[in-house]
Amino acid sequence: MVTIEPIGIVRSHLRQAGTPPFQSSFSEVTGEIEVFSEFQEGLESIEGFSHLILLTHFDRAGPGVLTERPLIDGEAPHGIFACRHFNRPNPIGISYVALDRVEGSVLHVTGLDLLDGTPILDIKPYIPAFDSIPGARTGWVTPDHVERIRRAGPPDTS
Repeated sequence: MVTIEPIGIVRSHLRQAGTPPFQSSFSEVTGEIEVFSEFQEGLESIEGFSHLILLTHFDRAGPGVLTERPLIDGEAPHGIFACRHFNRPNPIGISYVALDRVEGSVLHVTGLDLLDGTPILDIKPYIPAFDSIPGARTGWVTPDHVERIRRAGPPDTS
């Protein structure tokens, strides 16, 4: 048995399922990561990093499946482990955000693609020497697919 306790929660204006941008790298949404007080000490020295990796729990995802159609151009289903869809057997998400500033146990960030109230499981600093792999293959995710996601832009949240 694995037990994971959230260390914080997302605060953003994105409150309705289907409203977040499809990938954090295409998002300009600002918000906050509220780290629970018992974990605040773990934020020591984090202000020196420009970007963070957030591991989250997709607490409003549907049932876990093993194949899913991509959200933007879902012409063909793919194995769930070959895509980033939220309906996963273990609904764990990953987001990359820019760290704007730290105020106590609150991280002000840009690039959110998460709903308000999303539980934060872990925060890691983004370190280009460790987290970027030049020449990595992207499987079925073609440049055209990425461009369709980029063009889809942020959803209308009005």
